[in-house]
Amino acid sequence: MRIYFCGSIRGGRQDVVIYQRIVQKLQTYGKVLTEHVSHGDLSEKGEDVTLKGDQSIHDRDLEWLVTADVIVAEVTQPSLGVGYELGRAVAMHKRILCLFRPSTGRALSAMIRGADSGSQSSLFRVQDYTEDEVERVLQEYFSGLSANTDTQ
Repeated sequence: MRIYFCGSIRGGRQDVVIYQRIVQKLQTYGKVLTEHVSHGDLSEKGEDVTLKGDQSIHDRDLEWLVTADVIVAEVTQPSLGVGYELGRAVAMHKRILCLFRPSTGRALSAMIRGADSGSQSSLFRVQDYTEDEVERVLQEYFSGLSANTDTQ
């Protein structure tokens, strides 16, 4: 399984430790195409300039998004980039899991929360969680994906 992980980079790196936990768990389910999002040495300025600039990053990430089987986004830290990735993934009819921690006191965008129809079969799911629950939440989600695949 190819997994595309979304998390804030230029919008703020406050949640990098939780990104690391998420990516580590996701690696037990498949190849994480965007594991660099969890790297602690990645600053708010983004990736090293050895890449050919923003367009190169956009095009590379979009290629990864196209090939991904599932998208997992940590959406607690607001990010224009993550919102853009999610919009593109919705247009591609990808399976999407958005993770949000209400304990931060932030309110999740209605455009994200409202995209979840509440149906277990929905391609777009939003899951509130605490840091202590993240591994279990991911296990339940990916177990459900396996069950749905087995019955199709």
